[in-house]
Amino acid sequence: MTLTLYNTLTRRQEPFETVETGKVKMYYCGVTVYDYCHLGHARACIVWDVIRRYLQFIGYEVRYIQNFTDIDDKILNRACAEHSSMEAIADRFIKAYFEDMARLGIKEADEYPRATHTMNGIQRLIHELENKGFAYPADGDVYYAVRQFAEYGKLSGRKLEDMQAGKSDRVNIEDPEYQKKKDPFDFALWKAAKPGEPAWESPWGAGRPGWHIECSAMVRDRLGDTIDIHAGGADLIFPHHENEIAQSEAVTGKPLARYWLHNGMVKVDGEKMSKSLGNFITIRELLDRGVDPMAVRLFVLTAQYRTPIDFTDEAIAAATNGWHTIKEGLLFGYQYGKKLGWGVGTTSLLLETVERFQETVNNDFNFPGGLTVLFELAKELRREGNIIVHEGKTETSPDELQRQWQTLVTLAGVLGLEAEIEAETDKSNGLSDAEIEAKIQQRQEARIAKNFAESDRIRDELQAQSITLIDSRDGTRWHRN
Repeated sequence: MTLTLYNTLTRRQEPFETVETGKVKMYYCGVTVYDYCHLGHARACIVWDVIRRYLQFIGYEVRYIQNFTDIDDKILNRACAEHSSMEAIADRFIKAYFEDMARLGIKEADEYPRATHTMNGIQRLIHELENKGFAYPADGDVYYAVRQFAEYGKLSGRKLEDMQAGKSDRVNIEDPEYQKKKDPFDFALWKAAKPGEPAWESPWGAGRPGWHIECSAMVRDRLGDTIDIHAGGADLIFPHHENEIAQSEAVTGKPLARYWLHNGMVKVDGEKMSKSLGNFITIRELLDRGVDPMAVRLFVLTAQYRTPIDFTDEAIAAATNGWHTIKEGLLFGYQYGKKLGWGVGTTSLLLETVERFQETVNNDFNFPGGLTVLFELAKELRREGNIIVHEGKTETSPDELQRQWQTLVTLAGVLGLEAEIEAETDKSNGLSDAEIEAKIQQRQEARIAKNFAESDRIRDELQAQSITLIDSRDGTRWHRN
C-alpha cells in the first residue's frame, strides 16, 4: 500500500519518498491577513489539515509550517481606510483566523512564521541572490533577473517567449517600476520605502520585502533547503510558487520541494467567488447561519482535493445529511456501549477495514473513497442501533459492534470528523464512563500516529483522576481506583 501523490512539478503521480525516512517537512502558503477567511481558505485549510492527519496516521512524523503574510498592499490599504496600523490589522485578522479554524476543527500548525518576523532571513536570501548574479538593485528596489534562472517556468509549464507575446499590450512603459527593471519579467525582491508606509533598514535602503521572497525565506529558516511537501491553492502556481522555486533554487542549487501539491478552487453556484458578484462568503458568516462545521469538512472531503468544488445550498444540505449519518455512527458507543457491556474499555479495530481505507486514500489522498468506508460503518451501526431500540438486543456480538464503532471513530478522527458527546457527568466520581471511553479512544489514535507524548499525557491525565489503564494485546481496559 504505497502512498502515491500527484506532483504539480512533474505532472504525474509518484510514490511518496521523503528526504528523511519516516519524517515529513510540509509547508503551506497561508493567508494574507487583511480580512476574514472565506470559503476558499476553509477548503485549503481543511485539505492540508487532513493530509497532515493522514500522514501522521500512517506513521510519519510531520513538521507542519504555515505562514502569515502580514505586510502587503491590501493590509496597508485597510489600515489607511480604518486609520489604523498595519500591525493592528494583521493582529486582528490573525486572531480571527484562529477563531475560525478552531470552529472547523483544524489543528494548529507546528509554527506560524510571519513575514515581518523573518526580515533577517529575507535580507540574507536577497543578498545571496545578488552575489550569485540573480538579483540587481535599482534606486532602492531589488529585482530578480528571471532570465538568469534557466529553469524558470518548470512548475507552471509557462515559457517566457510565449508570455512575452501577450505581455507587450499590457505593459505601462510609463510605470516607474517598469522603468527600473532590466527585463519586463523581473519581479521585486525588495521595495523602496514609500511615505507613510512601514519600512525596515537594509543594505539597499529602507523598504519592505516583495511577496514571493517572504515564503522562500520562511521555508528555508524553518525547514531547511529542501522540504517534502509544498502546498497551496492552484491559484498560487504562477507566479508565486514559480518565483519561490527561482529564488530558492538559484541560491541553494537544490530542489525547494520534492512534491508540489495544489488544492482546487471554490466556486459559489457555479461562479467564481468575489465581492463584486455578491457571493463572497466568510467562514464565520456560514457557521453563524447554523451550518455544522463538520458538514463543511464533509463537503470539502467529498471532492478530490485537486478538483474545483461548487458551493451550493444543495451541496451543503447533502453534506449535512451525510454528517448526520456519520454522527449517528460515532454516537453509537456512547448510547449503547454500556447496554452492550462495553464498560471494560477494550480497544480493537477491524484491521481489514482500516487497510481498505488506507489503500483507497493512498491513491493521491482519495478522501472521497475513504469516506465510503466510513459511511458503510456508520450505516451498519445505525441499523444495529435501530434493532436495539425496537427489539432490545442485537444478533451481532457486542465485541464485533465495539470493533466496528472504534474503527469508525478512529478513521473519522483521521478526517477530523468528531461528534460532540452529550453525556451527563457524575461530579462526585469525576469523568463519566463515556468521557473516559472518549479519552481512551483519543489515546489510541495518538498511539496509532506514533504520537507517544500525547498518548502518555492522556494516560497521566486519567491517572490523576484515579483512573488506571491496563494495556494488553486484546486492547485497553480501565478501572477506577
